Amino acid sequence: MVQLMQRAGLVAIFLVQLLCALFFISDIVLSMLGLVVLPMSWGLHEFLEISAVFSLLIGLWMAMLALLRLQRDHRAAHERLRRASGAFMTLLAERFAEWGLTPAERDVALFAIKGLSTAEIATMRTTSEGTVKAQTNAIYRKAGVNGRGQLLSLFIEDLMADAHLPAKDPALIEEPMPEPEAVPRT
Repeated sequence: MVQLMQRAGLVAIFLVQLLCALFFISDIVLSMLGLVVLPMSWGLHEFLEISAVFSLLIGLWMAMLALLRLQRDHRAAHERLRRASGAFMTLLAERFAEWGLTPAERDVALFAIKGLSTAEIATMRTTSEGTVKAQTNAIYRKAGVNGRGQLLSLFIEDLMADAHLPAKDPALIEEPMPEPEAVPRT
């Protein structure tokens, strides 16, 4: 209900600003073209000018509030991202320790999760591609997976579990989607 009133207020302010702008622009254009316009009382003219000034001030105030809200939302999103990043690094360290990875295997696993190719990992670690392949095979064996995709999916699944996420913001919780109904085949 509050949002509906805010939108109605924004639309009203926009319309007042639009009408005032059209009036002032048409007044100037008609004067430039030398077209005769029916005279307007000073009272109506002053009312239009005061309406324009107030609507501009209210619009400015609402824009400032919107900007402050955007800045607050940006800071909150940045904080959630920082927490998620910290949770991911904590999760990596826990899993690597649980699997008993050596320091070299930890580096290779991290690079593999980041999406680097075997050749890129070998270059970054100044080792041969054969060594990196042997290390990745050892990582997959210790983690109980068959490849890079499964390794990454382990971490994604863990991050999606409630235990590793920061407290949920009630404003961000969505209603669960209903299960799709089975469509009979014909």
